[in-house]
Amino acid sequence: MRHVLYFLVMACAFVTLSQVLPGVEVDGWGPALFASLVLGFANAVIKPVLLLLTLPLTILTLGLFLLVLNALMLWLTDVVVPGFDVHGFGPLLLGSLLLALVGMVWKAIVKED
Repeated sequence: MRHVLYFLVMACAFVTLSQVLPGVEVDGWGPALFASLVLGFANAVIKPVLLLLTLPLTILTLGLFLLVLNALMLWLTDVVVPGFDVHGFGPLLLGSLLLALVGMVWKAIVKED
């Protein structure tokens, strides 16, 4: 049940992000929910592979390249999900930061004992 709530919270974050951040557009709750599922899949499956491949660059930049990987996962979500559009690298980077912040807050709230 916790995972379902997580995806609903992330869908709310996508909708809120489209209202707050210029350059991010979500056409409704359906694309927002689908975007949260795609982003979760990308973060669980694709991001670890890219993290391993770009590990030297991540170490060289003291972890700051992880921000670029987060933005890349959001861009991949933009490509896959119809009704979800991000225009430009700036909104991608800022949007990925805000979504990561929402995810961190969610995990802090529901962490297991």
